[in-house]
Amino acid sequence: MTETTVAQVMAELAELEDPRAREVNERHGDDHGVNLGKLRALAKRLKTQQELARALWATGDTAARLLALLICRPKAFGRDELDAMVRAARSPKVHDWLVNYVVKKSPYAEELRQVWSADPDPVVASAGWALTTERVAKRPAGLDLAGLLDVIAAEMRDAPDRLQWAMNNCLAQIGIEHAEHRARAIDIGERLAVLKDYPTSPGCTSPYAPTWISEMVRRQQESPSR
Repeated sequence: MTETTVAQVMAELAELEDPRAREVNERHGDDHGVNLGKLRALAKRLKTQQELARALWATGDTAARLLALLICRPKAFGRDELDAMVRAARSPKVHDWLVNYVVKKSPYAEELRQVWSADPDPVVASAGWALTTERVAKRPAGLDLAGLLDVIAAEMRDAPDRLQWAMNNCLAQIGIEHAEHRARAIDIGERLAVLKDYPTSPGCTSPYAPTWISEMVRRQQESPSR
């Protein structure tokens, strides 16, 4: 039954293939041609199907893996299964959705955060830093924020792109959420100048940490609900 279903889903994904969507996606390192809105619509129709999700992931196809992450049951994956999945997720979008939609909801998230953050593979390490950023913002108790800033100050400038981006996100969140570390976070950002010249669309906040921190703090101070 599952094999037939996988074949049907793969055929439907093939029908959704759009050369223009592929061109846009490939510019971001994602090798698929499916519009994400249409992919989400397909996922909504399929609803949650854990075994189908596992089978789609096993195809290795990027669009199929993205769909798998939308229809899976995050807490149903084992620790080693998630570890293997993050090491196999080389497409940026698959990696991002896996961490944000699945791993963050897993009971193994904290254990994997600690393991991945120190991994020699920078893509795996970036997943660990993404999970750390989540804790910085939502559950900072027990984190050594000063120690994280030490690591960022020493390693972020020369880190590979994906890892550098994740560390920069963590730097910004420390500065935004923790006033006692804000001045140092801004100083590190200014000194390293990582993403200072990153092209930013009008109306969007720059990922350059000093600008990002200052803008988000300004919004917090202006919001009466904060």
